[in-house]
Amino acid sequence: MISFKITKLDIFQSYFFGEVEFRSDKFKVNIQNQRRGKVLKLPFEIEPKNEKVVVRLTGDNDLFVEDYLPYKGESEWVEIDSDEITYFLADHQDQLDIIEISYE
Repeated sequence: MISFKITKLDIFQSYFFGEVEFRSDKFKVNIQNQRRGKVLKLPFEIEPKNEKVVVRLTGDNDLFVEDYLPYKGESEWVEIDSDEITYFLADHQDQLDIIEISYE
């Protein structure tokens, strides 16, 4: 499992943009609806055995949202395109602080 700590996440018209930390590295994060389809891109390569991986955002008091997203390769940023995650985040923006990526 890969875990990113959300250090900043701001809402814009139809998406969220901010910053996450992985180990000691900082990366930009963009979370938006799936108008181009469900997508997960990461700032480094992973090699999942399955096409889809579990993307979960968690917070205090067992609060979480997750979706199964196809891994689409490398990007400069963490990119998450998911209606389910975006709409949940709109209602719980300041309550989620971790992004977890689980895969086999």
